Amino acid sequence: MSQGGRLPHLSDDEDAIVGMPIRARRRLFALLVLFTVTGATALMVASLSVGGFDGVDTVMTALFAVTLPWTAIGFWNAAIGLMVMRTKPDTARAVCPPLVDSSDRSPIWARTAILSCIRDEDIDAVGRNLDLMIADLVAQGDADRFHIFVLSDSHRPEAIAAEQSRIQHLAARWHGQMGITYRRREHNTGFKAGNIRDFCDRWGLAYDFMLVLDADSLMTANTILRMVRTMQAAPQLGILQTLVAGLPSASAFARPFQFGMRLGMKSYTIGSAWWQADAGPYWGHNALLRVAPFTAHCELPRLPGRGPLGGWILSHDQVEAALMRRAGFAVRVMPIESGSWEENPTTLPAFIDRDLRWCQGNLQYLKLLRLPGLEPVSRIQLALAILMFVASPAWVLLMLVGLFRLASTADPVFDPATGALLLASVLTMVFAPKLATLIDALATSRGRRQYGGAMPLLASSIAEVLFSALIAPIMAIAHTRFIGGLVFGRAVFWRAQDRALHRVAPRTAMRRLWPQTLVGGGALLVLGLTGADAALLLSPFYVGALLAVPIAVTTSLPRLGSRAAELRLWCTPDEVEPVPPIASLPLCALRRPTPVRVLTAAGPEPTL
Repeated sequence: MSQGGRLPHLSDDEDAIVGMPIRARRRLFALLVLFTVTGATALMVASLSVGGFDGVDTVMTALFAVTLPWTAIGFWNAAIGLMVMRTKPDTARAVCPPLVDSSDRSPIWARTAILSCIRDEDIDAVGRNLDLMIADLVAQGDADRFHIFVLSDSHRPEAIAAEQSRIQHLAARWHGQMGITYRRREHNTGFKAGNIRDFCDRWGLAYDFMLVLDADSLMTANTILRMVRTMQAAPQLGILQTLVAGLPSASAFARPFQFGMRLGMKSYTIGSAWWQADAGPYWGHNALLRVAPFTAHCELPRLPGRGPLGGWILSHDQVEAALMRRAGFAVRVMPIESGSWEENPTTLPAFIDRDLRWCQGNLQYLKLLRLPGLEPVSRIQLALAILMFVASPAWVLLMLVGLFRLASTADPVFDPATGALLLASVLTMVFAPKLATLIDALATSRGRRQYGGAMPLLASSIAEVLFSALIAPIMAIAHTRFIGGLVFGRAVFWRAQDRALHRVAPRTAMRRLWPQTLVGGGALLVLGLTGADAALLLSPFYVGALLAVPIAVTTSLPRLGSRAAELRLWCTPDEVEPVPPIASLPLCALRRPTPVRVLTAAGPEPTL
């Protein structure tokens, strides 16, 4: 097939495997989401109509409607994912038919470049992970078909010197078994996308595929080789994305987050792969890309205009997936839980920093929605990526308008029965992905064992729901404040993520999270003065906001995280049954705790 040729959306074989043509699946999914959003909006109207329906009620309903699409999509992804998990013996191949069988041992003929993209990172951790992956590939006997490229955008002299020394040592260790190249750019033009583009321009012609990694990525040779064999067998496949799990952590913040992600991502991703099919996601790392079409068709435009939404695109991945699909090549996700990992932020401030980079990058998609030639589903994905963050200020404004309504009238604001039904419906939709995977795990002895048993799994799930409920308003207010700052030209400062265990000092937490504290404390005071029963519907949001500082401080305490690991709270399968690469890592969740740093108030604020 020619490089620029158009591909059909799905082959007849896939239609037969799934049991429904792709267009029919997408139409059905769209109808389900539309029906759900319409039904929830109608419940909101009914709930607010207890004393009539005025302009303030209209505003509240409109804000509520903005928050619904992602919630409804998550619910139906989970429902469909659970159905596929319980009815298909090979779930991964049911939603990703090009995927070769795990027992496939066909010869590896393709040349693959493994790209480790770094910028002022902990090079010892980067080198450790690369060393493990190289050793695994050498043991499999296929290392000669791979070449490591460490692509540095670092600018700190001490980081550059450490990189050169560590990679030189790594190259000497594996000399004659796998090639390793280190390259540093003077300027990080285009950020990570520009880093990869520079590789394509210099070396791309020599390689069939490239495996894109982040600084904290770790993958097994079995996963890498299965991806390469799949790409070899499916010339129409342009991007193959893995599920990315969090490495076991002893951070009291990261543990519930990575547990919730591990519990929710399986059903969610399988359900989304059912309807997205050949227009699936690319998350920018731990993915295999076909070099020729990527080089020819996926160069990102420099966005017009100045300010935070102009210039180089921060969130490059989804745009590149849309461009690859526009070129006629499929983008697929490989929904297998093990074999592909990353490190999660270990504190609440670090987590917020990472999210705000995504927020700014996703909002840049506003300038790309009319990009010519995109598949309709790709355009919808870009719009949903924008809405994912726009929903946060809508939610915050909804809570504030609801607070205003409660404080300004003595009349009933919500119908109790309808309001309770609406709340139950929303909570069910929000937690559906985790609930679906929980049901699937509890259904088998192996599923229960992977999470340390039925009781630890249930206890961890309940604790994670409470944790998520507290964190959600903190993040929503952070997004809202940041988006408001974008209007006045404020933007993120691109810097390396802090993945090490470290304490957050109370003064630092207050400096970062005072808006949440102010909103939460003020709102709860107003709610307490109103004494209305409807205040109970709003109070959980403000409780989470009020507790932002204590949550940031306590979840950074090393002893709390270590104790949670000892009790198997928020335990993931990688802790219960660690595969060799994981077992060989000096991870605190698997071994004794390591010393931690204290993040003091004197340190620079890393985001704004």
